[in-house]
Amino acid sequence: MKRVLFVCGKNRLRSPTAEQVFSTWPGIEVGSAGVNADADEILTGGMVSEADLIFVMEKTHRAKLTRRFKVQLKSARLICLDIPDDYAFMDPELVRILEARVPKFLPTI
Repeated sequence: MKRVLFVCGKNRLRSPTAEQVFSTWPGIEVGSAGVNADADEILTGGMVSEADLIFVMEKTHRAKLTRRFKVQLKSARLICLDIPDDYAFMDPELVRILEARVPKFLPTI
């Protein structure tokens, strides 16, 4: 089972949406977190080290993650989805974008 982590700034809109959208994808366990200090679920080194695949929503999230968790990131694949903070939780357009960009990186059964 692959562990997939979705990361945004505050873990309120984009990454929780991605977690919900892919929660039933076969062969993966999903989680989400935020890189900001005021995130609902703050990203930890343990989360990073346990992940096989990490999706960040913006380049700034990738920069913060790699700066803070360089050692823990050694084995995870890190992918930037380039999704701006313009969407509400479960916004249909956000779901469409996620469904278009994420599956090609996920395992197939």
